[in-house]
Order: sequence, then C-alpha cells, then structure tokens
Amino acid sequence: MKRIISLVLALVLCFSLAACAGGGAKGGITIGIPNDPTNEARALELLQSLGYITLKDLEGDDVQATVLDVVDNPYNITFKEVEAAQLPSVLQDMDYAIINSNYAISAGISPITTEGTDVSYPNVIVVKEGNEDLPKIKALVAAINSQPVVDFMKKTYAGAIVCDLENVTADGKAEDVDYAALKGETITIAASPTPHCDILKVAKDILAKFDITLDIKEYTDYVQPNNVVEAGEVDANYFQHIPYLDNFNEENGTHLVSVLPVHHEPMGIYSATKSTLDAIKGE
Repeated sequence: MKRIISLVLALVLCFSLAACAGGGAKGGITIGIPNDPTNEARALELLQSLGYITLKDLEGDDVQATVLDVVDNPYNITFKEVEAAQLPSVLQDMDYAIINSNYAISAGISPITTEGTDVSYPNVIVVKEGNEDLPKIKALVAAINSQPVVDFMKKTYAGAIVCDLENVTADGKAEDVDYAALKGETITIAASPTPHCDILKVAKDILAKFDITLDIKEYTDYVQPNNVVEAGEVDANYFQHIPYLDNFNEENGTHLVSVLPVHHEPMGIYSATKSTLDAIKGE
C-alpha cells in the first residue's frame, strides 16, 4: 500500500514539474490588456503582429476587436482585462501587460517591445461640435501647436511620447484671434495626468503672456472628461485618440469633435519579472 501511495505521489510530482516547465504552451502565461474598446483592440493587434494570436477579419473595423475575436491562440494565453490606468499597479500579478506609454512613464517602467512606427493613434484636443471656431478655442489650439510644446515633448519624453504637431508657430499666437478681446478670459480643459497635463502647462505659460488663464482640470478616468465638455461645463479636453472619441460619440450620443492632433503614445508589452517574451512560447 505504501508503495502504491509513493508511486502516485511521484507521478503527481512529475506532472507538476512538467506543467511548470511547459510555461505558456500549457496556458500558464497571463497577459493583462486594457478593457476599453479601442485600446483592447490595439493590444490584441500588437500580439497578432508578433505572431502570438490570430484575430478574425473584422472587415476593416479592427479597432473594435476584443478577446472574443481571437480565433487562434496557439500558446494558450490567458487574457486579463483591466482598466488601462491600473495596469502598471497590477503588473506584478501577471506575466506581462500591454500598457499605454503615458501610464508606463508615470510608473517608471520600460517596455520589452512596442508597437511599430506605422501604428499611430494621435491624442487630440476635443471640443463640443459648433465651438471649433470660438476665439478662445483658436487661442488654445495655437498655444498648443507651438514650437515650445514640440521642444518640451522631445526633451522630456525622448520618444516615449511622439509629437504629432504640424505647421507649428514659434510663439503660439494665432493670426486670426483678437487677443485684446480675450484678455482676462479663462479657458478650461479636462486632461489626464501624464503627459497631457504636463504638455498643457507649456501652453498655459504661453496663454498667460496674453493675460489668458488656462485652467487645467485633472481627471483619471475616460468618461467624465467627455461628459463635462458635452455638458458645456468645460471648454475642451485632452486625453483620448480619435477611435475612442468616435466610439464614445456613437455609444453615448455625444457631439464632440477633434480640433488638433497633439501626440501619440506607443503601446508596449511590459513585465515585472521577465526581460524577454520567450515565456509566451514556453521557452
């Protein structure tokens, strides 16, 4: 009897060791991905581009892909959907996580790999439809679309945040705005912390030279910044890319439009315990 028990225990031990050695091939790899629609799709597209999964053909609507659209998962990856901003804080609880670079910068972590240079989702300045040509919005756009902002992004983020500004002005001044009429005005803008609020502080200094106050209101979620602009409580926001904006308008019946693409944040694969992606294949 003791011999039988010993044999059983030995077999259990062997199977346990085999499972551990199998890694990703045995379904032991967990990858965290953002749970909002467009960023989840980006994360899955990154994994597909690296050959780890295959997504079904969504006929050009790839920004809507979810884990339900994975048709081939040869390495048995387990996906854990998490709010994008929370992924750095739970990174230690999973093997890898796919994180937007703005959250990674705040957490002080570096990627193993990132999206290719051909992938770009510019974060944009957004206002309520019909307000695009208001003088204060034009002044805001001009202050952001300026050389000081370009210089700040290049110096501060060194490629982790990629500038998308074009035809910038040297001083951040719009030619068709009566700045004297705006003297004493306050422009309000809702933004996420890093890098958005930091970039806006450069524009704030520019507007201050014209006696215009830029009131930057910091938000940590992806919903309220759009709601307060739609309600007219805030003039503009800066936190999202266009696919997210389009999806938000469609689902919520809002009337928000982009007035300026500013930067994009390459999405990368991060790990708290691994320096390569070999574990995905069980290597």
